[in-house]
Amino acid sequence: MRLVIALGGNALLRRGEAPTSENQRRSIKIAAEALASLARLHELIITHGNGPQVGLLALQSAAHQPVEGYPLDILDAETEGMIGYLIEQELANLLPSHRLCATLLTQIEVDANDPAFQSPSKPIGPVYVKAVAERLAQERGWNIAKDGEHYRRVVASPWPRRILQLEVIKLLVACGIVVICAGGGGIPVARDDDGRLHGIEAVIDKDLASALLARELGADMLMMLTDVDAVYQD
Repeated sequence: MRLVIALGGNALLRRGEAPTSENQRRSIKIAAEALASLARLHELIITHGNGPQVGLLALQSAAHQPVEGYPLDILDAETEGMIGYLIEQELANLLPSHRLCATLLTQIEVDANDPAFQSPSKPIGPVYVKAVAERLAQERGWNIAKDGEHYRRVVASPWPRRILQLEVIKLLVACGIVVICAGGGGIPVARDDDGRLHGIEAVIDKDLASALLARELGADMLMMLTDVDAVYQD
């Protein structure tokens, strides 16, 4: 079977847990045990979320004044490489040497005129109490929204339309390689009037990107895994 598995939420980092490399590696190691058992029997394509990680990188980037912070498309690429590296390494430690893994930075085209840019809704970064969230929104020009009992920064989340590295992914899968791609919903890009690609300030929803990937690959199954304990029990 050809499986697309989307890791997100607590499968990478428990809610409220410090986003340290140690905490993330521990969760990914647990998830990798379940993924490795599937990889021995099936073609496997893995995607993942990046909400806490991209928010943290945005905060770190903005802290380096007077240098201007990196835009979200570049931060999306950084998280895709970082998380993909951890997943790839933990899987490689569990799989036989002939079963190769590859992390692929994946650009996903969106419409620059998508209505989502007028209504930011994708939460990223840590949670804040209301007073702190409102202060940060005022200071940094953020949009914020309620998330449970707390508040988080929200950014635009346009609809994914086209996976630019799709043919590369197909080639890797056909060669029996476990592919880690479209991490964090992929790197959002759009075309200008001349058809040239450029990065765009957004974070694509991981589940929507994963669903598009599964459909384009003709996957037999798309699995959304959001809890590390559920992953371990499976």
